[in-house]
Amino acid sequence: MTIITVNAPKGRLSVEQRRELAETLTDAVLVPEVGQNAPAARAGFQVHFVERERDMMAIGGRLLADAGPELDVMVIDLAVMDAAWQPEVRAEVIERVLAALATACGLEKPAPAWWVNFRVIDEGSWGSSGGVLSILPLLQSGVFTDERVKAVRAALGA
Repeated sequence: MTIITVNAPKGRLSVEQRRELAETLTDAVLVPEVGQNAPAARAGFQVHFVERERDMMAIGGRLLADAGPELDVMVIDLAVMDAAWQPEVRAEVIERVLAALATACGLEKPAPAWWVNFRVIDEGSWGSSGGVLSILPLLQSGVFTDERVKAVRAALGA
């Protein structure tokens, strides 16, 4: 299970950009998480777009409404299940997310005020379908590569 929340000023992203990001942000996390592009795993990913009025966001102590349109601010929150999230895998995910945003926005590189929070939800702290979820049964689903299964089991001591 992964939830990607994109917080942006109202009107920053068009419907077409959100359509593109729904797919590319999912891929940005899915491939490093399971080790491959596994279509069956896509159902475990949600992307949420939250728009805020420019007077409801600030940077550097100034409301965006007062700062002018040159400030391009977005915060992307990634919430992932506890697994093998070594620093290099986290870095890959963050870089892939920022690259997907830049591409969707027609920019050569990500804006400096686009920030990504990478949060790992502890084992036993994620619920759905009337109960607590664990990544361990998902390892038997066939979507994870053998390498990722071993890494997750080692990370969780399972």
